[in-house]
Amino acid sequence: MTTQHTPSAAAPVLALLTGALLWGLAWWPLKYFGSAGISGNLMVSVSYGLVAILGLPVLWRQRRQWQRQAGLFLLIAVLGGWANTSLVNALMSGNVVRVMLLFYMAPVWGVLAGRLFLGEHISLHRGAALALALVGAFVLLGGQAAFITPLSPIDMMALSAGLAFALTNVTTRAAHAIPLASKTLVIFLGCTVTATTAALTIGQTLPALPASVWGLIGLFSLTWLALATLATQYGVTHMQAGRASVLLILELVAAVISAMLIGGETLRPQEWIGGALIACAALLEARTPQLLPAR
Repeated sequence: MTTQHTPSAAAPVLALLTGALLWGLAWWPLKYFGSAGISGNLMVSVSYGLVAILGLPVLWRQRRQWQRQAGLFLLIAVLGGWANTSLVNALMSGNVVRVMLLFYMAPVWGVLAGRLFLGEHISLHRGAALALALVGAFVLLGGQAAFITPLSPIDMMALSAGLAFALTNVTTRAAHAIPLASKTLVIFLGCTVTATTAALTIGQTLPALPASVWGLIGLFSLTWLALATLATQYGVTHMQAGRASVLLILELVAAVISAMLIGGETLRPQEWIGGALIACAALLEARTPQLLPAR
């Protein structure tokens, strides 16, 4: 008699929390690299491209598995490429707190997309968590002032990154025949293509940076980015898309607190209140039982 290994209920949650922490702090090295003279598109092209190149043999060895869902495989590349490229550009160019707030409309898209495309049930607990997240984001953005302030190109990048990120998670969940390694690596490939195309379109070229900076970019790519992406993909593969999207709101908390402590950004009282509501939403979602898809 043989037993089949399945991940414990805690493993996907721990993986997502690890990914959320790494992504929430990623603005710090990105800001440093930006100050050294590299643009967001080229930063993505180089850092994600390095991992993508090293991962090509793995994608080739697993081709028979991901070819079964080639359409979803390509969709993960497109959506993941847009999400990461847009977010990196927004973080390197804009205010970290505002970018992350707009990006974290993602849980709204994730819950709704999980229901529409995967038939995931929206329970009372999940609905309450979603409501808390929305109220928290509304408060953080300044209440009614959020509807008055016009959206800048950076705002649009952050919003579109959140939407693409949520759809990436839903697609990842649906692509059950594709190995985790392929799901992870194809995102790096999609980011490389997206960012390189954008850089070439607007005529951006690689700057002459010191060798030490290029070394740090390589280290950042092969450790920080790779682990963050792998942890996130593992988590969303083994839990419902709606639950994953709400749990990943903790990335916002990490980004806001670190931007305040490290980046010198300040938080007003309503931003503290909004952040607390979002944290409560994530904790409530973590305690929501897994539900079977609706039929």
